[in-house]
Amino acid sequence: MRKNGEEEIPVQVKNILPTQTGSGVFLGNEEKTIAIFVDPMVAMGIVMQLRRVKSPRPMTHDLIGNILAGLGAKVEKVVVNDLKDDTFYARIYITQSNELGRCIIEVDARPSDSIAIALQQGCPVYVSRKVWEKAEDMSWALEKLENEGEGEGGEEGSGESGAGQ
Repeated sequence: MRKNGEEEIPVQVKNILPTQTGSGVFLGNEEKTIAIFVDPMVAMGIVMQLRRVKSPRPMTHDLIGNILAGLGAKVEKVVVNDLKDDTFYARIYITQSNELGRCIIEVDARPSDSIAIALQQGCPVYVSRKVWEKAEDMSWALEKLENEGEGEGGEEGSGESGAGQ
């Protein structure tokens, strides 16, 4: 998929695992895996979405989903679009159709929030080619953490980094 001529690589959430520095959200495909280290509450929200667990009260991504539904809008995709100083950035692409036509809105967001919303909305997650090439392949770390048996769905974490950690 392309936007403005830039290729977007489709990825899936491979796992969320506790690490020495928090929780790592591992995104990837058969070629590569990247890790984004996230806030503990958002990590918990992502895990809940992966496991299809409903919270007794709406979490932030649930609230956003409810607002979008009320406005007749939906999330089309999420793109992790930049990596600066070991910090990832993302964009959420929202469409709204009404009697005046179709509108596409791009919203800047943290990757962790974007991923939680994408899972909640059932839309694809992409990584831009420039980020994909710049980010370190963390397949080894995912394999190591899975082999250590530290479990799926860690709820600890801090920051939104992880390019080379």
